[in-house]
Amino acid sequence: MKKIYKISLVLLILLSIIFGYIQFKFNSTNKAVMDYLIDSEGLSKDSLITEPFMANLSGSKNWMVSVKIEGDSKTYYYYLNRENKVVLESYVENGVEKVMD
Repeated sequence: MKKIYKISLVLLILLSIIFGYIQFKFNSTNKAVMDYLIDSEGLSKDSLITEPFMANLSGSKNWMVSVKIEGDSKTYYYYLNRENKVVLESYVENGVEKVMD
């Protein structure tokens, strides 16, 4: 019985670490994008709707944030590159995606 409890405890700890890492990446990426848009682009926090997500892309592009700006029909997708700089990866307008180079 003790072996089952130990295995369960180890699995619970591993799952907690994985979940915590994912939440950390979501929060840190979202905060960096919000700070960039507010400080560098001069947008107000109230005009932004952000949603962090896993993009299933390679490297740092895996952790992305979708951004809707009040009064703008486009949806923008940002990520943090290896130098921790916010980069616009693509945007969608009228159902058509434009990938930035």
